[in-house]
Amino acid sequence: MFNNIFGKKPTAKEQQRENDKSLRKATRDIERERRKLEEEEKKLEADIKRNAAAGNKDACRILAKQLIEIRKQKTRTYAATGKIQSIGYQNKNMGANIALGEAMGTTAKTMADMNKVMRPEAIAANVRDFQQANMRMEMTDEMINDTLDDMLNESGDEEESNAVVNKVLDEIGIEISGKMASIPATGSGEFETSGKRTEKDIAEQLAKLRSS
Repeated sequence: MFNNIFGKKPTAKEQQRENDKSLRKATRDIERERRKLEEEEKKLEADIKRNAAAGNKDACRILAKQLIEIRKQKTRTYAATGKIQSIGYQNKNMGANIALGEAMGTTAKTMADMNKVMRPEAIAANVRDFQQANMRMEMTDEMINDTLDDMLNESGDEEESNAVVNKVLDEIGIEISGKMASIPATGSGEFETSGKRTEKDIAEQLAKLRSS
């Protein structure tokens, strides 16, 4: 109603609802007319019976013709109701198709929006960039490892490396020798009774070394 007042064209869904409303009204109007015809039919039947009982054949013929027309008209109302119901089903199908079409339109718009956001060509470019960067990183890491290996291998010849190792071992040996001097020999002192050092004995001896 407001659409017509302001000259705005109704949407398909609004038109479908308006059609459904009009069809229901038409069905009610036809049913009301049929009830009137049925009342007239009963009245004519009663008049025919009364005139027949009175022997008035001419009146019976006239009334019978009217009754035939009433019944024909009533039959037409049933046909009209059936036609309206058929149109109503079509209108409901149209409504379902409208809803389906709108859903498909929404889905298409959603997919279009997703395509705009996703931009497959940009994603593919990002993947390629990642692959290239990853390859460069792997190559760089490999080069650094090779360089470090080369540096470690070229820092001195084998004799110099052995000299450094021996010096460290000597220093550790001297320190250990100094500590070991205070450790009682196996089989003497407090460990003579068992003949072996237990884990507890070793732990106590190490504690003495740390405190000395």
